[in-house]
Amino acid sequence: MKPLFSHGPLPGYRLFLCVLTASALMFADTRFTRMEEVRAQLSTLVAPIQWAVSLPSDILTWGSLALSDQRALLEENRRLREQILTLSHRVQHMASLTAENVRLRELLSASRQDDMPFITAELLSLDPDPFTHQMVVDRGRRHGVYVGQPVMDASGLVGQVTAVSGYSSRVLTVADASHALPVQVNRNGLRFIVRGSGRYDALKVLHVPDTADIREGDLLITSGLAGRFPAGYPVARVAEVVHDPGQPFARVTATPVAQLQRSRHFLLLFPTPPPGADDEAWELELSADAMEAARAVIGLDADQEAP
Repeated sequence: MKPLFSHGPLPGYRLFLCVLTASALMFADTRFTRMEEVRAQLSTLVAPIQWAVSLPSDILTWGSLALSDQRALLEENRRLREQILTLSHRVQHMASLTAENVRLRELLSASRQDDMPFITAELLSLDPDPFTHQMVVDRGRRHGVYVGQPVMDASGLVGQVTAVSGYSSRVLTVADASHALPVQVNRNGLRFIVRGSGRYDALKVLHVPDTADIREGDLLITSGLAGRFPAGYPVARVAEVVHDPGQPFARVTATPVAQLQRSRHFLLLFPTPPPGADDEAWELELSADAMEAARAVIGLDADQEAP
């Protein structure tokens, strides 16, 4: 019986013919330059087919990018609207606080606090003694600098002037172990004494009762007591509070807010005498040249008395 479908020798000849044609084309492409024109024309004919084949994937890619961009824009728009509402609320709150502050000042008959006079100074040298934390700045008696004058940088209190020459001054920083000053906690007004520890990154808060409301992160500012430093300037931030069971005082350390090891430019403040202070005693602490320079900085005439 013969099979229903018989395969004759024709497919074999087709394969042989295809192989022969391919070999001839490869040989012609290698030996003859005219095949480049033929290949270019064939590429031109095939290009629309290739474009049509890649069109669906291109459409999907473009659509996904468009949707993602739209989602990103919508999310950004939502965040910006939330920020606008938050900032608007803060502005309204600040406006009410400002108005309340004005009313309270009017009730207390308080005058507006003017900016404190100051001069700028630049670092000249550091004390090479590792057990002291002192530096020399390029302002001296000729510029009105006096012993005990507060020194600031852009972040907070640096220290005070301890020695003055004609054109330079020595500054004792708050990190020196021999330096101490009265401070208060900005959050609740508790007053303490801060002393240097001999390290640039640590100050000691002395005699803190174990039950005192002082926490890590509290800002310590000058209290204005003792009349050396004006009130309200940042000194340090509480870094650690350790409560010892059975001990009456807690161990509190703070980190100076001033950049003691980095700053090169400083402000030397000219605080006015505290209310009720003896003006003559205040002036006797300064030499005639220093008083004349201080009056020039503050804006007083030579024959005009300080307020």
